[in-house]
Amino acid sequence: MRPRLRCAVLDDFQTVATEIADWSPVAEDVDVVSFAEHFADEDSLAKALADFDIVVTLRERVPFPASLLARLPRLKLLIASGMRNSVIDYTAAEAHGVTVCGTSSSSTPPVELTWALLLGLARGLVTEYNSLRSGGPWQSTVGVDLHGARLGLLGLGKIGSRVARIGLAFDMRVTAWSQNLTKERADEVGVELSASKEELLSDSDFVSVHLALSDRTRGLLGAPELALLKPTAYLINTSRAALVDQDALLAALHEGRIAGAGVDVFDIEPLPADHPMRTAPRLLATPHLGYVSRDNYATYYGQAVEDIRAYLAGSPVRLLG
Repeated sequence: MRPRLRCAVLDDFQTVATEIADWSPVAEDVDVVSFAEHFADEDSLAKALADFDIVVTLRERVPFPASLLARLPRLKLLIASGMRNSVIDYTAAEAHGVTVCGTSSSSTPPVELTWALLLGLARGLVTEYNSLRSGGPWQSTVGVDLHGARLGLLGLGKIGSRVARIGLAFDMRVTAWSQNLTKERADEVGVELSASKEELLSDSDFVSVHLALSDRTRGLLGAPELALLKPTAYLINTSRAALVDQDALLAALHEGRIAGAGVDVFDIEPLPADHPMRTAPRLLATPHLGYVSRDNYATYYGQAVEDIRAYLAGSPVRLLG
C-alpha cells in the first residue's frame, strides 16, 4: 500500500475548489488542502508547501522559479490551470523531478467580463448604482452609445475575435491591430485592419487589449501611446497587467486625459489595501475575475483531478513544458 500524498490548492479565494469538482476518484490516495489566503512571497510559499507532494495553482498567479522549486523537495506534480504558463521554470522542474500538467480553459468568461467592464463604463453603472442605493441624485451621468462607435482591438486571437463579433452585433465599427495580424485574418472575423497601433489608438472610442505577454508586447501601451487616445476614449484591459504601463495609466486617469478605464489585471495581485489602483478616478476595476466562473472552475479542478489520477497511474496527461 503506497503512502498517501498531500495536495495543496493555492488561491482558493472562494473556498470552492473541493466542492465544484468531484475529488472522490483520488480520495483513497490523496489528502487535499486548499488555501484561501495568497502567499505573497517565496519564503511564505516555500514554508506553506514544504509538506506537499502535489500543488494545484491557478493560471499564472503564482510563479514557480528555480529558487522555489529547489525548496520543495517533496513536490512531484505541479498542475496549473490552462495550457500555457510563463511563470513556471520548466527546466528546473524537470531537474527536480517535478511533472507539470495543465488543464483546458474556456475563452468565454474573459470575453464576457470584457463586455461587462465596457458596458459598465459606457453607461456609468457603478456611479448610478451607488447614487441610487445611497439616496443620491436621480441620474447624474450621460451614457455613451455603442452603436456607431469605433472599437479598437489590440489582438485578434481566440478572445479578441469573440470580443470583435460582439462589437459588430452592437453595430460598432471594429478595427484591430497586432504585430502579426494580416488582412486575411481581419477579413475572416469581419473587422477592419488598422494600419498601425498608433492609428488604432487615435481613432478608437473604446480600446480593448487581448494580447499574450511577451518581450515584444510588455509595456506596449506606455505614456506616449496613452497620449494618443481621445479624451473621450475608454481603455479595457482584461489580458495581462504588464501590457499597459500602470503608472502611465494612473496619470492619465487622474489628469482626465481619457474618459475612463476598465481593468481586471494588476502589477501586484492581490492589490495591497493602499494601492493607488483601488482609488483611482474614472476606473472600473475588478479583482482578476476574467476566468472566474462556475463552469470554468469545474473544468480547472475537474481536470486537475484527472491529471492526478493519470500521474498516479504512471501516464501523465496534458503535460506542459
